[in-house]
Amino acid sequence: MGTIMDIITARDPFEKEFHQAVTEVVESVKPVLDKNPEYRHAGIMERIVEPERVIQFRVPWVNDQGKVQINRGFRIQMSSAIGPYKGGLRFHPSVNLSILKFLAFEQVFKNALTTLPIGGGKGGSDFDPKGKSDFEVMRFCQSFMSELYRHIGSVTDVPAGDIGVGGREIGYLFGMYKKLKNEFSGVLTGKSLNWGGSLIRPEATGYGSVFFADEMLSTHNDNLKDKLCLVSGSGNVAQYTTQKINQLGGKVVTLSDSSGYIFDEQGIDKDKLQHLMYLKNVKRGRIKEYVEKYPEAVFTPFDTSAAHNPLWDHKANCAFPSATQNEINKKDAQNLVNNGITTVCEGANMPTTPGGIEVFLDNKILYAPGKAANAGGVAVSGLEMSQNSMRIKWSAQEVEAKLKGIMHSIHSACVAAAEEYGTPGNYVNGANIAGFVKVADSMMDQGIV
Repeated sequence: MGTIMDIITARDPFEKEFHQAVTEVVESVKPVLDKNPEYRHAGIMERIVEPERVIQFRVPWVNDQGKVQINRGFRIQMSSAIGPYKGGLRFHPSVNLSILKFLAFEQVFKNALTTLPIGGGKGGSDFDPKGKSDFEVMRFCQSFMSELYRHIGSVTDVPAGDIGVGGREIGYLFGMYKKLKNEFSGVLTGKSLNWGGSLIRPEATGYGSVFFADEMLSTHNDNLKDKLCLVSGSGNVAQYTTQKINQLGGKVVTLSDSSGYIFDEQGIDKDKLQHLMYLKNVKRGRIKEYVEKYPEAVFTPFDTSAAHNPLWDHKANCAFPSATQNEINKKDAQNLVNNGITTVCEGANMPTTPGGIEVFLDNKILYAPGKAANAGGVAVSGLEMSQNSMRIKWSAQEVEAKLKGIMHSIHSACVAAAEEYGTPGNYVNGANIAGFVKVADSMMDQGIV
């Protein structure tokens, strides 16, 4: 491990998120490299940590006051070993090369686990859509696509949405791509149903995470019925995680945004969730507004200087971190264990720090890393690509059944890989190994490129 980590830390010393993601994978796949020396001889690890292409560009746009604004745009094309690059676009002030490289690196293995022929990439901008008018968002998206269109295509690179990029943004991006290229193709996923989108796509990441949790519980002859659940976030992933938990008989008592979190001891049922979706998706409001309608709930603002996240300090059975990276540290993980958590399923990308992961594994928690548990989103994006190529549309029931089957396959692959390499029940090792072997074998087949 030292050699690989020495290389990437020397090349990019300030990319801590990327280093964190690579460290986890390198530690997991060391037994694979020992068993298959041809991987080392072919420099697979050295190649797999280096993006095939990094694109950075200026995004000028004009706000409603007529003032020119400048943001940065990025696209990381990490690996095309098993198919065209596939991964979301994130619009958020925190976006930088380190975060996007970590997300693209994770995406490579996540996409490999889906069983679909798609490679890994990620992109976005430090633009913040919060508080912007629809016209400002449109002007930004059009400027962003006026450069990105040169580097993407339905058989080259197919972006999707991520934090800050929902149906509105995908629509503006697609419209500009169509105008510039003079073609109507499946170059983006997460599209509106009227012009090529797939049913169940908004729900897919959240539903998939819950399906994966249910798969893990089934190995202990258990399920989500009557389980008390903590969910972080309040975007698509958190909303549909909550919806599917409700449908399977569980109860969600927390949700959050960057300002704080709500704790509703009575449970966020169907009607309450519908109201929250209106607040976040239509009104574009803040999570604290939930308590105005439901005063029995408690809103707690986040203290960024605190040593732990109070959302994770409630008694529950299952936790679904669905907000952002590194939201569960070692202290948070220990609080979860102390409060009776038996299952942690990551709806976000890398939401648990290495110290937190260690706590979960040491305490034999059923812990699913994001590259396995949240692969449902990109899986249904892949299904959207298939529907676009065939010019057909599957029903919601068909897509959900395919999604559930994919999550079952991912779970089985993780379990089998972990057992083969001597760490049964370790979903971190299982996910990393299963994804790595598929990509590595494809790279071996294609030579040094």
